[in-house]
Amino acid sequence: MHPNALLDLATELLRSVLAFDQPADAVISAFFRKLRSLGARERHTLAETAYAVLRQRLVLQHLAQSGSGAQERRLAILAWQGSDSFLRGALGPHEQQWLAQVQAIDRSTLPEKLRHNLPDWLAGALTEQLGAERFWPLVQALEQPAPLDLRVNTLKARRDEALRALAEAGIEATPTPFSPWGLRVQGKPAINKLAPFTSGAVEVQDEGSQLLALLTDAHRGEMVVDFCAGAGGKTLALGASMRNTGRLYAFDVSGHRLDALKPRLARSGLSNVYPAQIAHERDDRVKRLAGKIDRVLVDAPCSGLGTLRRNPDLKWRQSPRSVQELQERQKAILASAARLPKAGGRLVYATCSLLAAENEDVVAAFNEAHGREFEMLAVAPLLEGAGVARATEVVEGAFLRLWPDRHGTDGFFAAVWQRR
Repeated sequence: MHPNALLDLATELLRSVLAFDQPADAVISAFFRKLRSLGARERHTLAETAYAVLRQRLVLQHLAQSGSGAQERRLAILAWQGSDSFLRGALGPHEQQWLAQVQAIDRSTLPEKLRHNLPDWLAGALTEQLGAERFWPLVQALEQPAPLDLRVNTLKARRDEALRALAEAGIEATPTPFSPWGLRVQGKPAINKLAPFTSGAVEVQDEGSQLLALLTDAHRGEMVVDFCAGAGGKTLALGASMRNTGRLYAFDVSGHRLDALKPRLARSGLSNVYPAQIAHERDDRVKRLAGKIDRVLVDAPCSGLGTLRRNPDLKWRQSPRSVQELQERQKAILASAARLPKAGGRLVYATCSLLAAENEDVVAAFNEAHGREFEMLAVAPLLEGAGVARATEVVEGAFLRLWPDRHGTDGFFAAVWQRR
């Protein structure tokens, strides 16, 4: 494709992405479906350029002010993730001169707001929560693309076997530092057509998400509920840890998300999973299981701000009001799910948010309302018992707390209770 044509496509894609009326990954996928003739390298350049703009939107918009022409074109030029020589072929002399001038600017001298590239409300909340010393390393980590993490399906393979199979397919992977099930792959290789993936030996799942399943610690023959199952990544991990026995209910209010579980379930070899769409957290299906369940995992709907390496648009699409609304929803979902565990049963509350408002604050409210029914458990010994390496490194107080800058995972939080 001619350089001018590809830059024009990048400009068009950014115009759609920056409208923020849909998740960026959905916009990019729809864009590529309309342009099926694009090659892999062209798709990579377009997608990564869009994500680079989302990660550094504030500073790039500031720098783009000195240029001319459509703002989306200027942003695409500044954030270009393809070949430099290819980009130069699309630029006229004035644009090349402007780009050289902008690239010569020392960004470390710019105001803090332009260096952290976060909305004011989010930067303020994280600074207050972490302090400046912790805030800036987190910012730097959030601006980097996330690696690809895989979970080995222990029903079908051991981790060393999966490593060899990936190596034979030309994919270099290393064991994850905490999860005994995990493998980490740098970059974004296409694995969906490789034998280890199509056979169900490995599934894509962030290491932090794997730790939530390990913390739930489902066993053979138990009755387990994944209360907000979504597309089922943790459901599959729980089913494998149950050795395909017992009953595992995958509840979600979205039938569309549950539909995405079907092909994954077919690859996994699991037959103990029962997906069920529920109308809301008080659905009759939930009521009928009250007091009967051994393990309940509530990976609650949240802001997703722990996944900014993968979904940088979320920082521009969330707001203090949306976080407050989510917190109220989280409290209601957790209270409803709390009816399920039997005496001695385990309840796990988790989010992929960085914010205390969605994590510690929700836990505090639950403890106040349900402290007589549930005993909080310290997560460190639970993780160690589940085979998690260096478990104390992922613990803050009584909670699991994962940070992209410290642990190389998405940001995750989890708290655990046992019914008295």
